[in-house]
Amino acid sequence: MSLSAAMLTGFTGIKSNSVGVDTVGDNLANVNTTAFKNQRTLFETLLYRTISEGEGPSATSGGTLPRQIGSGSGVASIQRNFEPGGIDSTGFPSDLAIDGDGFFIVNSPAGDQLYTRDGSFRLDATQTLVAANGNPVQVFAADAAGQITPGTLSNLVIPLGTATEAVATSQAVMNGQLDAAAGVASQGAVVATQPLATASGAAAGATTDLTDLVDDNGVPLFATGDELAINGTKGGIATPESIFVVGTTGSTLGELARHLEAAFGINTDPAAGGAPGVTVAAGPTPAAGSLVIASNVGEINAVGLDAGSITNRTGAVASPFAFSTVTPALGDGVTTSFGVFDSLGNLVDVRLRAVLESKSDAGTTWRFFAESEGDSDASSVLGTGTISFDANGQFVAATGTDLTLDRANSGAATPLAVTLDFSSLTGLASPDGESQLIMASQDGAPAGIMTGFGIDDEGVVTGAFSNQQTRVLGQVALATFRNNEGLVALSDNTYAVGPNSGDATIVAPRTGVAGAIVSGGLEQSNVEIAREFINLIQNSTGIAAASRVVRVSDELLQELLLLAR
Repeated sequence: MSLSAAMLTGFTGIKSNSVGVDTVGDNLANVNTTAFKNQRTLFETLLYRTISEGEGPSATSGGTLPRQIGSGSGVASIQRNFEPGGIDSTGFPSDLAIDGDGFFIVNSPAGDQLYTRDGSFRLDATQTLVAANGNPVQVFAADAAGQITPGTLSNLVIPLGTATEAVATSQAVMNGQLDAAAGVASQGAVVATQPLATASGAAAGATTDLTDLVDDNGVPLFATGDELAINGTKGGIATPESIFVVGTTGSTLGELARHLEAAFGINTDPAAGGAPGVTVAAGPTPAAGSLVIASNVGEINAVGLDAGSITNRTGAVASPFAFSTVTPALGDGVTTSFGVFDSLGNLVDVRLRAVLESKSDAGTTWRFFAESEGDSDASSVLGTGTISFDANGQFVAATGTDLTLDRANSGAATPLAVTLDFSSLTGLASPDGESQLIMASQDGAPAGIMTGFGIDDEGVVTGAFSNQQTRVLGQVALATFRNNEGLVALSDNTYAVGPNSGDATIVAPRTGVAGAIVSGGLEQSNVEIAREFINLIQNSTGIAAASRVVRVSDELLQELLLLAR
């Protein structure tokens, strides 16, 4: 081998080890680069000159070894290490890391799909989720109902600050305990006025004009245009004031009776039991001409009235009626009030009253009464139904759970249909002897503003609104490859499909070999500084050694040239 060949051999060592230094330099330069994957340089021998392949052993000789002279070293490959780096918590919900295999997918300005482990995402001016370099992140889109559409990639827009439509309530879930030891509601309260009569002394009837009624001194009780303010209690709770204008709202005693029946929400459905309603007595008990208010069964439904409950604000007789209790209410009960939302997001109050209807060896049955002042009908009554429990106090069935609230002239869609769910109730005896009834949840909401978003471990992006509602916006997609090391690295922490990587398989996180998403964290570089310094020493030593070979070869050539002089 000539000295010039030795010099060239040394040069290959300098060249190949220089690539190793370049690789180490790139690794160290990216020690803090998000999700950077370190590389290592692998060397190989160059072509050997074979002087002799050697000889095999014989009876008289042990044979000879091959005689070969190498031509130096070259770079066999630069291998990228795709072992995951540690995950650093950042607190930013748009920062994502992959715990496991897979790559985020982004679109380049040219429209090509690129892949990255760098999840330092943000929202741009259009509220589109983009990478640090502005490339849009690709997701599986969600439809208006929040259902993910797999297989189709699109950009993700997270419209923070935008309003969402109100959601009308369709279901209200009730919870609580209806005391099995309560008394059965066997009768409703009955309240009557004094006997009412006309100027001629005849007992009043349903068709009697209000302006014909007089008091004991013959003074007319009402005149056309008089404004009656109707107040009272129901189950001990004050009822909203109602106004009856004589001659406008109604003119007869029967029309006033119907108005009172609606004002106090008395349910006249035959299924409610008893004989509830407001009538004019025919005598003898109560006396003929008396206005009789018969409540639904149970103390919780009892209408309470006194001399000041119905007042004539404009007439000569300020308190036209004197009330007395004919029959008291019997039977325990419970009441609760809760709000539901119409299509405009208006909160509509609904009140439930429940009484124990019956007990048997099979269990207990409660009857509920539903009413709402937000119902646009003349009456606040919404309906009545039953709730049945078995002998162990467990819910069996419920009837009459579909309520309809008329919302005419409110601007909202009408009617508002709400289904009551009583399946979470129990009919066990209460230690304190009190029943409890509350609304646990309902699916309606007023209009709200999107105030934030979150991303779960399956990559599902959910927007959060100020009205406590949420909506699925999309799902972050991941790409996996048969050979990650075959990917071609580009700038901006991205990779492109290479000849030896295989095609991308696009899946949802936690599907197949794809890892889980960690929101609020970023993957760190997997560069180990100590290892890189060792590699740097090894490569620089290799360069120094190869340089020494070149120097010695040069010195020997110089000596040969001196011999020729």
